[in-house]
Amino acid sequence: MAVNPVYHQTSDILQEELSWISSAKKDPERFGPLYKKYHEQIFRYVYQRMDDQDLAFDVTSQVFIKAMSNLHKFEYRGVPFSSWLYRIAKSELYQAYRDRKARKTTCVESMHLFEMIEEFEEDDSAANKSRLLKCLKELKDSDLEIIEMRYFERRSYREIGEILELTENNAKVKAFRAVERLKTLFMK
Repeated sequence: MAVNPVYHQTSDILQEELSWISSAKKDPERFGPLYKKYHEQIFRYVYQRMDDQDLAFDVTSQVFIKAMSNLHKFEYRGVPFSSWLYRIAKSELYQAYRDRKARKTTCVESMHLFEMIEEFEEDDSAANKSRLLKCLKELKDSDLEIIEMRYFERRSYREIGEILELTENNAKVKAFRAVERLKTLFMK
């Protein structure tokens, strides 16, 4: 599987990010580089999971407000700062679903669908694409979330574990099981 450079960073980039975090902890006005680097990414994550663009902007704003006000609690764990932001975003999304009865959606790109179909069968026809979409809707939210992060966002197991507050190994196991459940549904 190809690695997505948007989500995977070099040690030099992580060190630069740590210096931004350190500066922002001392002076909140220095949070700008972190906001600039991750705002679009977090917005896309939120927007892909709901149908309302205005609500997605609101939720994204809440994510960064919470991140700024709780920056003193951030601990570096060897993964990008975005992992911490995604955990906040996940929490804010669930809150939006509860508070505003927002509709949860899944945005999947065709290329990623065809890659998953190829794993199940050799034929990548339109019927199989439709069948896979139907199967994705039947999965539990937790399985769908892991599949989205691993196969559509191309995240490492370590990042998935960090976002979901699991060990890296547990993230691998859960992803494997989610794909197995999807395969079972698909092969029915």
